[in-house]
Order: sequence, then structure tokens, then C-alpha cells
Amino acid sequence: MDYKGYIASKIEIDGIDKETISSFIEVPPTNEMGDFALPCFRFSKAMRKSPIEIANLLKDAFTTDDVIKEVNAVNGYLNFKINRGGFSQKLIEEILEKGEDYGKSDIGNGKTICIDYSSINIAKPFHIGHLSTTVIGSALCKIFRFLGYKVVGINHLGDYGTQFGKLIVAFKKWSSIEKVQKGRLTELTSIYVKYHEEAENNPSLDDEARHYFKLIEEGDKEANELFNLFKQITLEEVEKIYKLLNVEFDSYAGESFYNDKMGVVIDELTEKGLLKTSDKAKIVDLEKYDMPPCLILKSDGSSLYATRDMAAAIYRKNTYDFYKCLYVVAYQQNLHFKQFFKVLELMDKPWAKDLEHVAYGMVSLTDGAMSTRSGRVVLLEDVIKKCIEKAQNIIEEKTPDLDGKEEVARKVGTGSVIFGALCNNKIKDIVFSYDKVLNFDGETCPYVQYTVARCNSVLSKGGEIGEFDTNNLNEDEYALVSVLGRFKEVVLDAGEKREPSFITRYALELASVFNKFYFNCKIMGSEEKVKNLRLSLTKAVQTVLTNAFTLLGIEIPEKM
Repeated sequence: MDYKGYIASKIEIDGIDKETISSFIEVPPTNEMGDFALPCFRFSKAMRKSPIEIANLLKDAFTTDDVIKEVNAVNGYLNFKINRGGFSQKLIEEILEKGEDYGKSDIGNGKTICIDYSSINIAKPFHIGHLSTTVIGSALCKIFRFLGYKVVGINHLGDYGTQFGKLIVAFKKWSSIEKVQKGRLTELTSIYVKYHEEAENNPSLDDEARHYFKLIEEGDKEANELFNLFKQITLEEVEKIYKLLNVEFDSYAGESFYNDKMGVVIDELTEKGLLKTSDKAKIVDLEKYDMPPCLILKSDGSSLYATRDMAAAIYRKNTYDFYKCLYVVAYQQNLHFKQFFKVLELMDKPWAKDLEHVAYGMVSLTDGAMSTRSGRVVLLEDVIKKCIEKAQNIIEEKTPDLDGKEEVARKVGTGSVIFGALCNNKIKDIVFSYDKVLNFDGETCPYVQYTVARCNSVLSKGGEIGEFDTNNLNEDEYALVSVLGRFKEVVLDAGEKREPSFITRYALELASVFNKFYFNCKIMGSEEKVKNLRLSLTKAVQTVLTNAFTLLGIEIPEKM
């Protein structure tokens, strides 16, 4: 039942509609205060009264019934207590009936969302810095699909630019097909680093690099064969990591895909009088919008990120007719997105308002920043492997007789990497710590996974669940119901705010409340209906935690 909507339907405030009232209703911090609360300061301006006066007026006008059994005015808040028995019965039955579909919505029915994320660079290592864009984007894809949207996950490959000319120069001077086939990305990274070391003393290498990139653009057979080899090796290597992290894409159309689609953008900018010349380069002046000029073409006529991103946005709108197009990219690129969004707006693209930069903070390890050019990178594959290895060591120490230890270690290790990047607000910078993410106590992935394993153990011992009664729930039982009842709202909020961390925080809260219930409430050996109720609650927790982790891309072992 939509309790917020129901409460709002019973409240009359002149000039304020029911949807607005419903949107203001929140869940109090403790169950003792009530199940829902309406902060009355929201209406002070419209009613010209203090929040305390408004709360008392609305309380006196509110009629309780078999749904809302009690209403109280406290310090300017209107607190509501629902019929907890009826609410709990319906909620538990719904979760048990719907299972993996519990929490799904059709709110996005008929709407398409494009999500541009991960966007790895060809011939460069997949390092820890790519973690956030990859797992945030993947989680958003899963969340929006769960909410009924058609989602197009796009890996906008960095497969265009002078760096490929540099790589060909490096390949010809210091490598071979055999070495590249054998060393794969390690070899490509090594010769790329060597190129930059040599170019410091020999600037003519940059002229060679520009020459080879021009050959790629012109369709030269040898240059493009090498470029395609580098691309193939990169995609084969990163696919292993995507598979570990449960990440999938619908499109790998990268920068090079838009090479023949930029001319139309340049022509339209010219026709609309937006393109200006500055030091032989072509720009769009954004001074009146408090931004530096958006560089469209360099002085030599070559394109830039903005040009290619505009061509990509137009292509995506024409191809997918998106409702929203999200770009999961670090906050360092804030200006870039503001600029090219504004240019598309100036080009009279009404859908420019539907482009959105989903910014996130940087990820680093405790020893600081990384640079591909200098060879200072921490490979994401190494981080995942190290987490799996540490998980395996912990399992060997704590439960050496556990069946399928390797598979459990894989799920715990990879899950911990994902969870570590999604456990805080996405805009925060993250310093990744192996010990912290693999802690079995506190706010970590293994803590939630272990909670589900505990549920599985209880359910396997409890047998078939019979009839249960929710009319006399104790404090721990209702606390669990209350958190379970918020799952749908959390998923909606995570989608609306583009914030997967809402789901990680929710999973931690539900696991914590369940573990308190588990230690305080006897399940086996209780009176039959009490046992059935507690088994039902355990099954509901197992279901909701599994659904939450599925949305994050995290697998849960059956036993731990």
C-alpha cells in the first residue's frame, strides 16, 4: 500500500496538492516516534503559522481508521502510526510471493536511458582509477532496468587520438607482433612508457606519431591493422575483468566510431553562426555563460573530445531516442560536460536538458596517484586478485572445511571490490584499503554476505514455513519489518539521485537489524506460529538482501 499517498489524501491544506504533501512525508529515525512523519515547517509560509500550531491543527482534523490507527503532534511534526499487524502481514506475504521480483517497478516503462560508463582506453591498462565509473555505471544500469526502463549501457572506448600514433612508433622501434601477442597489455604499456621516456630527449618522435595517427585516419592498411590488433588485445583482456565484476555493455561504440559523424556537427555550428576562429582554432564562445570557450577544432583541423562527444550525443538521440543520457565520469571533467551540453543547447537541441553528468570522486590506493605515461599504475585485475587471495586466506583460517572455498573466495573478494567503491556517496574520493573492505565485521561486503549465509542456515534447519500471525510483533520483529518495507523507496531514490550507495547503506542497515533480531529472538523451538513468523522474516531478509546485492552486481555465497 502507498501509505504516504493514503496519509496525504486525508490532509487538506489550501493551495497545496496531495502529491506535494505526500513528497514531504518521511520515515522517522526511530519506530517509537511513529511509522511516518510530516514536517509541518514545510507549510509555515502558506499557512502563516508556526510548525507547532500547524501540527496541532492538522492532528485535530485528521480522522484515524483501520489503516492509520494513531496520530500525534510533536515539536512541529505530525507523526503517524499505522496498523502494524496488517502492514506486516501484507509486506511479508508480498516479499515471499514475488521473490527476486520484489521491489521492481514499471515507472520507466516506455522510456530509454543511455548510460555511458567505464570508457576504457585502448592499449592502456585497466587500473584502479577505472573502478568507480565501471561499478557505478553498471549498478545504475541494473537499477534502472529493475525500475522498468530500457537501458543502453555504452562503453565509449578511448580509441582515437595521437596516442595511437605514438604506440605505432613505439611498436616499430621496440616491439614486434610476437612480443605483443605474448605480453598483451603489459607489452603495450611498457613500450608506451618507453616512448614518453625517449620523446623527452627526442621530440622528433612526436612528429612521427602525428604522421602515423594521420595514416590511421586516412585508412592506411598497415597502420589500421596495428590499431585493430591493439584494440582486439585490449578488449579481450578487459573482458576478463568485466566478467569478474558482473559488468556488461550493449554498445562498444568508441571515439573512432564518430570519426565520420563530426562533419555534420561542424557544418551545423557554422550554419548557426556559433563557430568562431581563435588563434587558427575553431571555438564556441561561452563567455556570457561564465565558461571558457569550447574548443571544437585544433589549429591543424583535428577534432577534440567535445566535438566527438557532441557527435555521439546526436547519434544516441537519433538511434535510441533516449529519455535521459547519463555520463558516469569523474568530477574533474565537470567543465567539459557543462561546455558541450551548453553548445548543444545553443544548437537548439531541446533534448540537451536530458544529458546529465553523473560525477564521482577519485579512487586511489594508500600510496597515491597514478600515471600511465610514467608506468605508475595499479592494475584493477591485480586488486581483484589480491582481494580474492586475502578472502581465501581468511576462509582457510576461519572455516577450513567449507565446501567450494575457491568460489566463495571469488564472490567475497570481487564483491568487496565493488562494495568498497559503492559504500559511500559517489562524489567522495576513495582511498582503497584491502584490510578495510575484507573485514567480516562492521560496514563491509562480507558482513552482508555472511548475514545472508546465516539466513540460509536458519531456513535450511527450519523446514517448510506454515501460517504466521503478525498481530503481536515485538520490537525487534517490527524493526525488521520497518526496514524491509523501505526497500522499494530506496531503489527509487537510488535511481532518481543516481546514487547506488543508497542501496549499499540500506543493505548494511537491514543486515544489522536482522542480526540484532537473530540474537534477541529465538526461532527454533518457539511456538509454531511464532517460529513461522520468524522464519518468514528470515526468508524476507534473505530475499531483499539478495535483490539489493544483485542490483550492485555482487554475488552472495550460499554458505560462508
